Amino acid sequence: METEKVITYSAIGVAAIIVLIFSLDLAAGIFGRYVAMDVLFILGGAFLLWQGVETIFELR
Repeated sequence: METEKVITYSAIGVAAIIVLIFSLDLAAGIFGRYVAMDVLFILGGAFLLWQGVETIFELR
């Protein structure tokens, strides 16, 4: 597998974990009730996911 694809898939994985963790935190309040921080991290992770998917489409 090419290095670019490995890096991109790794970034997608990290972004998915970030979105999952902060979505669960927003729903359950595990790390506290910082709603603004949770929403901003979810938006940032979703943006990174989108960019990763677009990059995979470009590498095909």
